[in-house]
Amino acid sequence: MSDSRRPYALAAVPAVFAVLSLLAALLPARPAFAAAPPKAPAATGAPAATAATAATAGAATTAGGAAPAVSGDLDPDLVALYIDLHRNPELSLHEQKTAAKLAERLRRLGFEVTAGVGGTGVVGVLRNGTGPTVMLRTELDALPVEEKTGLAYASTVKARNDAGLEVPVMHACGHDVHMTVWVGTAARMAQARNRWHGTLVMIAQPAEEVVKGAKAMLADGLFGRFPKPDYVVALHDTPKLPAGKVGFTPGFILASSDSVDVTIYGKGGHGAAPQTTIDPVVIAARTVLAWQTIVSREKDPQEPAVVTVGSIHGGTKHNIIPDEVKLQLTVRTYNREVRQRVLDAIARIAKAEAAAAGAEREPTVGVVESTPATYNDPKLTARVAAALARQLGAGNVVEAPREMASEDFSEYGLAGVPAVMVRLGAAEPAALARAQAAGKELPSLHSSLFAPDRDPTLHTGVAAETAMLLDLLGKPAG
Repeated sequence: MSDSRRPYALAAVPAVFAVLSLLAALLPARPAFAAAPPKAPAATGAPAATAATAATAGAATTAGGAAPAVSGDLDPDLVALYIDLHRNPELSLHEQKTAAKLAERLRRLGFEVTAGVGGTGVVGVLRNGTGPTVMLRTELDALPVEEKTGLAYASTVKARNDAGLEVPVMHACGHDVHMTVWVGTAARMAQARNRWHGTLVMIAQPAEEVVKGAKAMLADGLFGRFPKPDYVVALHDTPKLPAGKVGFTPGFILASSDSVDVTIYGKGGHGAAPQTTIDPVVIAARTVLAWQTIVSREKDPQEPAVVTVGSIHGGTKHNIIPDEVKLQLTVRTYNREVRQRVLDAIARIAKAEAAAAGAEREPTVGVVESTPATYNDPKLTARVAAALARQLGAGNVVEAPREMASEDFSEYGLAGVPAVMVRLGAAEPAALARAQAAGKELPSLHSSLFAPDRDPTLHTGVAAETAMLLDLLGKPAG
């Protein structure tokens, strides 16, 4: 991805603010969702996870299966779908039941549905005369995380991962939110055909958490077997914004990600006779420390980068020096040239430290998982930000900073289609305000304690996605 696009991203920011300022002056701010009824307190004895957890716990189904209480005009059936998806998560590349649920929902709404695209992916097409083609994406997969929210509908699922190990499974990244909002938006668009024209393509993508699903769907003919979109849009929830607000980010929004495996080889032996060995543990320790200078000394300090060693394994017993040590790293960057420089430096330093220790075998270094930086088309971002301000109120649409997290939504933009991802606030507003006042953070995405402020988040998500689609499909492409 070329950094030549960055000036256009920066140039678009003043234009977006001008539009939002004008809307703020002309339109009265209005809430993104109807006032919710008072929420029940968390059950006695539940973990004191977060205020958001406590707020949503009271909205769960009862033991007797009563319909969930919902706020405003949120469809109880949609809340029931969310609870079902949250209770029954599936790991990446194994999302068969989840995909089937979403495919059936689209069929009921009149979409032409194709399952099994890129593995478990689902594509739904709704044609409504001539006009633009817009694609709306959600993800299907969950994470190997043990849920500790204390919600009445918390996941207790365990499943076998690809290594054959039994692991807990949780929607700790909010993909259950994304799917529910996606279904609600599909229903609204099907009911509002008199307000738009063109072709709506809904995709449910597998394996986002292992950054394989987007590539798999594209390789399986997503832009060839089905109408190629003029625009691609998506939402992603965040606990950094309160429910009811959405965030836009022109230009780069998420970093590239590279997962790197390194194996350092030595010569094992008795821990009491280290002179007879070449200790890979010591080599690994020196290597980890030397890698820290890549970010601080080998790149322009104005270019962000992260090098994190997330895993290091070596040895079996106190008094045995092992033959090898394995390390796993994650690398995050925006700039393509910086990305390559960092990866090259990781390999160079590992090999140099091994050589300095007299290791007889050079370390192996390999990138095993990779996804490019996610780039929001500035012109498209400005357009959807204005549409969101009209729908939600200008005060509920804010510019959000880019993050060093990653995801494979980037692949659709790299395939030649203008793309934009918008942030969906998911934090209970009062809990977020208290945390910020105390200088603390609410549980993040991928945390075992993450729980969105359910009803307001779902309501705002459906309103936001519908507003973006109606704007893009209500006018000629371009």
